[in-house]
Amino acid sequence: MATPGEEPEAPAEQVDIACGLENLPVSTWPPGSAPEPFQYTPDHVAGPGADVDPALLTVPGCACLHEPCRAGTCPCLRHGDSYDDDGRLRDAGSAAGCARPVFECNALCRCPERCRTRVVQRGLRAPLQVFRTAAKGWGVRALARVPRGRFVCQYAGEVLGGAEARRRVRAQTPRDANYVLAVRERARAGPLLETFVDPARVGNVGRFLNHSCEPNLVMVPVRVDSMVPKLALFAARDISPGEELSYDYSGRFLNATGSDAEAGPDDGTPRKPCYCGARACAAVLPYDSSLYRPAEGPDAT
Repeated sequence: MATPGEEPEAPAEQVDIACGLENLPVSTWPPGSAPEPFQYTPDHVAGPGADVDPALLTVPGCACLHEPCRAGTCPCLRHGDSYDDDGRLRDAGSAAGCARPVFECNALCRCPERCRTRVVQRGLRAPLQVFRTAAKGWGVRALARVPRGRFVCQYAGEVLGGAEARRRVRAQTPRDANYVLAVRERARAGPLLETFVDPARVGNVGRFLNHSCEPNLVMVPVRVDSMVPKLALFAARDISPGEELSYDYSGRFLNATGSDAEAGPDDGTPRKPCYCGARACAAVLPYDSSLYRPAEGPDAT
């Protein structure tokens, strides 16, 4: 409270870390606080070593001009309907064993912008806030109820080549936060598809999401204009206003995997503690040992 003769203290200016690039502002708490500087992008950008520029149109469009896009008639839905009529992910929160490919209609499609397959590309629909947690640094919470299956946000950043991703991880000190995420997909007996994303320097609100051993979000690769997937996070259950948002950094939540990437460090590096507070907490954060192995293939350095 100002004393006589003093100017009253001006209220802290509300910060939008999205810089107006999202449908909704992304606020911070406490008011006037802000995380470390970074360049905001709502979508992936090409980084060093990327095989494909994620901004290039590489997925053909449909010709559904007079009829709604439906599985069986729309080529974008050759793997089935991914969303219900309310735009919610059909398989969210189900123990299906593995994630089904998700494709959305894109910029080359002749269907209208209101097509129900266009979900992730429409951006944020729920208000989000980046806030200071008690023990985990910055986190993200929903400011409104988010129903199960609803799209929340992407994990967007620089798309890297494998060698660059490993170089960045190896350059980190034990005190550095790791933002590099490796997503691996395999379609039946097809080749292994790897996508490496780093939002440390260029990224979106997803870079502030914390890990939980019992998360309320599930990550699903979604392809729109490019075969480089958008790493979309959907509500795995109903989420209450003010509840912190989290996902499983290992990718194992609701997604069976035979990967050995979770093997512990073999160089004596201590594992970082997990503070998620879940009843089934593993006590340490997931560890992707593949990012510390020597690179193989044409992009090896």
